Amino acid sequence: MVRTSIDSASGDDDPVESLVKLRAIADERTELDRREYFLVLGLREQNVSWEAIAAALGVSRQAVHKRFRRKMVGPVR
Repeated sequence: MVRTSIDSASGDDDPVESLVKLRAIADERTELDRREYFLVLGLREQNVSWEAIAAALGVSRQAVHKRFRRKMVGPVR
């Protein structure tokens, strides 16, 4: 499990602190999605197959293709 500065909320946290933690988690997720997209884009530009990318992500080729293909622009196949 990857640990970040944000640990799981405990029952002792006040609601405001928990909301701040929740916002931070959402921001981290957005950043991870952005990084993942650019890695996939770079791999596709190097002609790495959807199947290989899917294997690295632990999903089916169809799932990774569906998730990223529509976001890709230009000559990426």
